[in-house]
Amino acid sequence: MKRFAVALLVLFTVSTLVTGTVVWRSLYTPVELDAAIVVDVLPGTGANKLVAQLADTGMLRSPRIWAWYARLSGKAGQLQAGEYELPAGVTPLELMDLFVAGKVRLHAFTILEGWTVWEVLTALRAHPAIEQTLEERLDPEQLSSILGLPYPHAEGLFYPDTYNFPKGATDVSVLRQAATLMELELNGAWENRSDRVALLKSPYDLLILASIVERETAVDDERAEIAGVFVRRLEKRMRLQTDPTVIYGIGPEFNGNITRRDLKTDTPYNTYTRSGLPPTPIGMPARQSLLAAGNPDIGTSLYFVAVGDGSGRHVFNDTLQGHNLAVAAYLRRLRSQREAAADGNN
Repeated sequence: MKRFAVALLVLFTVSTLVTGTVVWRSLYTPVELDAAIVVDVLPGTGANKLVAQLADTGMLRSPRIWAWYARLSGKAGQLQAGEYELPAGVTPLELMDLFVAGKVRLHAFTILEGWTVWEVLTALRAHPAIEQTLEERLDPEQLSSILGLPYPHAEGLFYPDTYNFPKGATDVSVLRQAATLMELELNGAWENRSDRVALLKSPYDLLILASIVERETAVDDERAEIAGVFVRRLEKRMRLQTDPTVIYGIGPEFNGNITRRDLKTDTPYNTYTRSGLPPTPIGMPARQSLLAAGNPDIGTSLYFVAVGDGSGRHVFNDTLQGHNLAVAAYLRRLRSQREAAADGNN
């Protein structure tokens, strides 16, 4: 009898060790993945259904042990729905923690510096991970009302940056992220503005000016200088005469070629025919342009024109005579480049 009891004890011990080893290996051995895969866990998915879903991918060597552990640990009721990216080398135990923590895969949406509200909406509608809730034909005033933005026109109110979100986030939620960040950036620029911009009566005026600066140059060390030109023109009651505002007034129909007729056709955004700032921003300014609009360079220049050498830089002048000479030099350089390109194609 004693030998039998000892034998049973040995058998039980061995069985326990074997079972423990199997369980340990089942939970701690990395799943069989050569590369990361994406798994969608739908709302209401329980442990058994998730086990079956994972087993179909061939990931789990012992699906029943994984399900047993989920129930025994109490984690079966804590699984969160969402889209998960499961990396190669992850263990079943780490998988469980991933689903319980809700560490879903994040997607990205980028608003580029200088984009208009139409460009933002077009990119949003093309994003496969964003749920579309906004009407396709939506004007900036309607969009501002829907989002509850602080100004009646949505142009310029979404900060250019990259925003991360889980699959199924709505277009409205992404835009609200961008609007919140723009409000923070704009308020910061307004609070740190210099006395030289006393003619800007509100943060919105600063935003409008910054949007023009953004569309005029991509060269950071020129932004404050360009802002200075516009501030001095406003102080002298000169018209801004900036092409980007005219282009914005034409709208999405602009074909890329601005003409003299465009410059003479009056719209609320034509700064050749109207004085002062345009009624709204003309795009999404980045931090550098916001800061430049609030702290323009002290100087005397009233004019600028592109160098035309591919650098994106400009030539600044105090007088119209000097400006006209710079424009003539720009046109000669442009004509020379076109002739060289034509010769190269022959």
